[in-house]
Amino acid sequence: MFCQPGIRWVLMGAFLHTVSPREHRARPRQCDTPKTQSDMNSFLWTVRREPPYPPSYLFGTIHVPYTRVWDFIPESSKQAFQTSTSVYFELDLTDPLTISKLTSCQLLPHGENLQTLLPRDLYRRLKRHLDYVRHMMPYWMTADQRGRGLYADYLFNAIAGNWERKRPVWVMLMVNSLTESDVRSRGAPVLDLFLAQEAERLGKRTGAVERVEEQCHPLNGLNFSQVRTAQEGQGWASVGVALG
Repeated sequence: MFCQPGIRWVLMGAFLHTVSPREHRARPRQCDTPKTQSDMNSFLWTVRREPPYPPSYLFGTIHVPYTRVWDFIPESSKQAFQTSTSVYFELDLTDPLTISKLTSCQLLPHGENLQTLLPRDLYRRLKRHLDYVRHMMPYWMTADQRGRGLYADYLFNAIAGNWERKRPVWVMLMVNSLTESDVRSRGAPVLDLFLAQEAERLGKRTGAVERVEEQCHPLNGLNFSQVRTAQEGQGWASVGVALG
């Protein structure tokens, strides 16, 4: 990757840390807008090389709709992106094969489902919570989303479709994204995808630094006890809060 000439911009992705609805209510809805560019954290690192080679950049991203963070990204990071001739992403989210592999890796082995895998009480709480989310989806959606042709059932299925066949760790991440604020942001591409689309539009060379397997295998390698600990400590605690 680094043997080719030209300025490079590499994204390093990170999972968004999510909290339960109770914690959400205790926090401000969003960060205060920075007063100046110097108040912003660029999440940008420069890798300098001996002349005549131009620098490379590392930029830290987060998996949320770009509209939620774009105004907080300083001009220095945006300028580095604009001047780079090559952009390498965590994964190539514009490649249909990548998306297909990501979807497949989340599924349980053939013949297994969550109803037989999870404790009965936890499965019932999860199902009741998802039924609640499906019921609330029309009320959570924005007028702009409806104007763009999004329907509540379509949006729910896009997020939670086939959930009974998914591995517990992926269902935990799914539940964390089924909040009102997250639903209202649906329709805008996540930051990584937005930048990939921009890179293609601007004619930049693009690529990926990871394979789908390198993302999936560590998560799928968690045993049930580890996933259950994560569920209780973060993800599915929200199920209990929502249901009282």
